[in-house]
Amino acid sequence: MIGIFNVLMWYLLLILYMGQIKGVFGTYEPITYRTGCSLWGIIFIISGVSIIKVARHPTQRLLICAMIMNILCMITVIIATVLTVLELSSFDSVSYRNFGQARLGREISRVLLGFYPLELCIAFTYTIFGCIGLCRKNEETFAAGTEEAESAL
Repeated sequence: MIGIFNVLMWYLLLILYMGQIKGVFGTYEPITYRTGCSLWGIIFIISGVSIIKVARHPTQRLLICAMIMNILCMITVIIATVLTVLELSSFDSVSYRNFGQARLGREISRVLLGFYPLELCIAFTYTIFGCIGLCRKNEETFAAGTEEAESAL
C-alpha cells in the first residue's frame, strides 16, 4: 500500500511540476522529481506481491526472491531518503508564479520522507523473517537427509 501511495504521489508531482509557467527564475524541478524517486514505489509494490506469494506458496526459491526484493527495497529507500533530504535542504529561487507549486511539491516530499522509514522497517523485518524461514527450511532439509542416510545404514 505504501508503494501505491508513492506512485500516486509521483503522479501528483508530475501534474504539479508540468503545470509550471516558465518565469524569470525558471521552473522548480527538484532532484527527486527528475530521478522519478516517488515512482520507485513500484519496487515496493513488487516486494509486497512477492511477500504475499511466499505466504501463500512457501518455497525456497520464492523465499529467496522475496528476500532479494526486500533488500532491493531497503537500498531504494535509503537512496530515496538521501535524495529527499538533499532536496529539502536546498531551495533555489523560483519565479513567484511557481512558488506555490514548489512549496506544495516540497510538502509532498516531506510526507514521503515520513513514509520512507516505515517502508525500511517493513522491508527489514520481512528480510529477517525470510532469513529465519530460509534457515529453518535448510535445517529441515538437512535433518531429512541425515535421517535417510541413517536409515540406509
